[in-house]
Amino acid sequence: MTSEISKKSALFYEYPPEDGDVFGSGRRERVEGLTDLYPVVITGDNFEEHAAALGEVEVIFATWGIPSFTERHFSAMPNLQAVFYAAGNVKSFAEPLTKRNITLVSAWDINAIPVAEMCLSQILLSLRGYFRASRRYSELKTHEAKSFSRSGVNGETIGLIGLGKIGTRVRKLLSTYPIKVIANDPFLTDERASELDVESTSLNKIFERSSVVSNHIPDLQSTIGALDGSHFSAMREGATFINTGRGAQIVEADLIEVLQNRPDLTALLDVTLPEPPASDSPLWSLPNVVISPHIGGTVGDEVVRLADCVIDEYERWNSGEPLEYEITVEVLATMG
Repeated sequence: MTSEISKKSALFYEYPPEDGDVFGSGRRERVEGLTDLYPVVITGDNFEEHAAALGEVEVIFATWGIPSFTERHFSAMPNLQAVFYAAGNVKSFAEPLTKRNITLVSAWDINAIPVAEMCLSQILLSLRGYFRASRRYSELKTHEAKSFSRSGVNGETIGLIGLGKIGTRVRKLLSTYPIKVIANDPFLTDERASELDVESTSLNKIFERSSVVSNHIPDLQSTIGALDGSHFSAMREGATFINTGRGAQIVEADLIEVLQNRPDLTALLDVTLPEPPASDSPLWSLPNVVISPHIGGTVGDEVVRLADCVIDEYERWNSGEPLEYEITVEVLATMG
């Protein structure tokens, strides 16, 4: 039940959502209990139909499918103070909001949880030689398939490229295993490296020393083509490369060439450029490549965690408390 002083709010996203109802399972009702919620979910298609009724909206709760805000949106909603985005990346729509000093909150860190969990599972399987053994077993059909050096977990070295939200969560998940973690991140200070118990090193050393290399570089103009043949060709015997970052960060032709010449290597690619790869791309047929269709992010029953995050943030914001997940101009500059 809303009170007379409840802020006017609206839900902005495409409905029904493709990957699960973020504001389902009682989350919409929670928003209704905290705010005076407009009864219709606003989409790109119905905004004009409802624009005249949105003039008093102060707060937007949104998720995937949020529109890119234009002058039309701001003129229709002159009282807009904050947007609480129950999803991850805000790059496509953040700038007009931050320019107007409209508070922007994202569940970016929460969306990193399933990506990090998937990376952890891939890292552990890679250390057991699972992917290489599986393809050899299919070929040889005998237990000779496992007759290669498999490191296991104890004392092995994992290389993390990028220690943003996802990379940091991967490192913390790895902390329960007897594994050495080395990392490369231009923003990594000595103090933070000590806090995370990682060794800061060069990109070249990451590839030379690691049994598994996991890419979490932010998706910036400056990181396009950051990983090339000089890195992939330097990988250890039997090593694995995991990419849940972005396909643009990889010189794909170089990666393909190295994988063709190094059947001992494995590449686990949840992202490519383009997505999906061209129908004639060697990535489809190379036996040492596993491609998944960008499944790392939040899905299914996990999605309500995103709503929980931003609704909690709304309560802090409405009470004048410090926010945990605000996207400032400075934070935006480091986001992928």
